[in-house]
Amino acid sequence: MDSTFQTSITRWGIIGCGKIAEKFADDLVADVPNAVLHAVASRDLERAKAFGAKYNTPHAFGSYEEMLKSGLIDVVYIATPHAQHHENTLLALEIGVPVLCEKAFAINTQMVKEMIAKSQEKKLFLMEAIWTRFHPAINQIEEIIKAGTIGEIKHIVADFGFLATYDENARLFNPALTGGSLYDIGIYPLFISKLLLGKPSEVKAVATLAPTGVDMNCSMSLAFPNGATASLFSTFAAKTDTTCTIYGTKGKIFIAGRFHETFGFTLELTDETPQFFETERKGWGYSYEAIDVQRCLAEGRIENDRLPLQFSLELMELLCEIRSQIGVKYPQEA
Repeated sequence: MDSTFQTSITRWGIIGCGKIAEKFADDLVADVPNAVLHAVASRDLERAKAFGAKYNTPHAFGSYEEMLKSGLIDVVYIATPHAQHHENTLLALEIGVPVLCEKAFAINTQMVKEMIAKSQEKKLFLMEAIWTRFHPAINQIEEIIKAGTIGEIKHIVADFGFLATYDENARLFNPALTGGSLYDIGIYPLFISKLLLGKPSEVKAVATLAPTGVDMNCSMSLAFPNGATASLFSTFAAKTDTTCTIYGTKGKIFIAGRFHETFGFTLELTDETPQFFETERKGWGYSYEAIDVQRCLAEGRIENDRLPLQFSLELMELLCEIRSQIGVKYPQEA
């Protein structure tokens, strides 16, 4: 490992001061070695100051551009609503700041292609913040699957749902803010199926739409070139178990809820006693992706080798195909 990664301080900035930014900041400050939250930005300066005060952050800005141009940060975490990711990412990369951008990466495939092109043009790091990718549980599950312990994967079942109070102006239901269960939480079941099975060869989706036109429920069936299938579901209408089961020819792996941030999983092989594996999850679970971003920066990478930009592009293609099938359109695409 590059010695720079071990010893130098990475100065982080955050754009957007909402709930997910707060969780990321909690973990950054508590569990990421050689990291400091050096600046935060919100379109509301007082909000930025209040957010920064929780973490003794020395700099707060009421302008994203001002923070990005300040020279005070080495990398920025973009935690604004989905609809702003494309604009915010391009701004940061154009100014010269590496980017970790929350999922969903953008609104559509064209936007993601533009983000990737700007990263390559500027030779600057860019990564989608799919934090689950870096969790110890997922790493261990991948190793078990690659070792052939459960045989060939034949089917994956995964869900994510919670009961949300309907409010047409709230982020979850507002089309202008890229609302809908698919982009907010359906991305997690899709992610785990893509991580383990690759790019699907066939996708079928149905949904129940909210009065605002975004999806309240979204049910997805996927088929893969190797013959495997997946049944995936997301909803704002009910609290679901939010688990994942991976069925193989020799057994199965059950990832306990909530599977995308789990503390453990069960390995159950045919005719054998189930084994439970307790796994580490520090804090909220966001530190692992931040640590890996710092590794990539130290190694001079412009994309993460464990979560490459092609993966994010294909994931967005999948999201857009599902949106097309269920009839969800966003005003930014008009």
